[in-house]
Amino acid sequence: MGVRSHIAGPLAALALGLFFIAPAMGEPAALTKKQSDALSAYNASRSHFEQVLKQRRAQIHSNALPNLPGQALYLARNDMISAYKDLTDALPSRIGGPNKYGIPPAYFDAGNEPLLDEYKKLFDLMQAPPANAQKSDTPFKDVVDLGTAIARARGLDAANAEAAGRISLGLFFAETNGNQNIGNARSNKYKGSLQTGVPEDQSGRRKWSAIKNKIAALDPALSDRDDREEARAGNQDHRFNHWTAVRDGLMNAHADIFPQVPSIVKTLPDAIDQMKLFELIQIIPSPTKSALASRDLAGYRISDPKIMAYLRNNSMFTFGQADRARTSATFREILDAMWLFNEKFERALAKFEEIKAGSKS
Repeated sequence: MGVRSHIAGPLAALALGLFFIAPAMGEPAALTKKQSDALSAYNASRSHFEQVLKQRRAQIHSNALPNLPGQALYLARNDMISAYKDLTDALPSRIGGPNKYGIPPAYFDAGNEPLLDEYKKLFDLMQAPPANAQKSDTPFKDVVDLGTAIARARGLDAANAEAAGRISLGLFFAETNGNQNIGNARSNKYKGSLQTGVPEDQSGRRKWSAIKNKIAALDPALSDRDDREEARAGNQDHRFNHWTAVRDGLMNAHADIFPQVPSIVKTLPDAIDQMKLFELIQIIPSPTKSALASRDLAGYRISDPKIMAYLRNNSMFTFGQADRARTSATFREILDAMWLFNEKFERALAKFEEIKAGSKS
């Protein structure tokens, strides 16, 4: 489902450059009240985001972070993106070129990339693993191996089990940006390599025990690795052993859906769409399962205000007045709205191809 310094000078200059709208950019010298209000709101939101970034940096240096330090930072980022979308709705000439994060240009000014760079660095620091975390030297391969083995145990053939392994790696990137054993700067409940709560982790452990004999028969080497990691984790929080955290997270939420991978791949042939659907199992499990059970996955519509709120809390339909005004969405529209996940899933796909190439060699 996230540092370093040296942003003050460049960002100050950037702020000055963004504050003024120059006629040379092709925009009218005189703005309407709506356009002027949108510009003022954007400038204010951008300034606030920069202030929160600087505040969190200073608090990290002084070891004085508040509880849930990432929440205000997350909301400030969202406010800036949201205000920029309102600005480009009011003043389409402000839509610029592409950015390295793959955010639609109507939502994000590429000149603000340094702010998001700092945002990610701060989250990396605020969510650093605890001192007793048990890391893996092969974290990405572990995720793929576990996802594939679980899928085989659930009856999938080799090709579809491989797709399940690829999807599992996407989940790891979506939840943690590919970082193992992390905390959570926005929640005191969800932790570890697949960002589970204690009940989810315990549920996954029970479900794993139920299929362990089948896993051992299919892949004795993986079963032996599991025995070693289980002994290593001992009585510690299993969410901070990378192997057991991924294993239990996949078993808790996704193993029951793996038998549907063949039909999901057929309905959603794009690998990133497949990853997005399984991420929705994390975010809105019951509606996603209902959509899968329907005859029209892409057209299945969500209208429950509570579910729409969950989506907005996870950066879908939350940017700009037009998006926030939506009262319903189809699953196709939800998948399309998950553009903040695209860059993570693209990295997951690239890493999967590396792992696949390595295994063949």
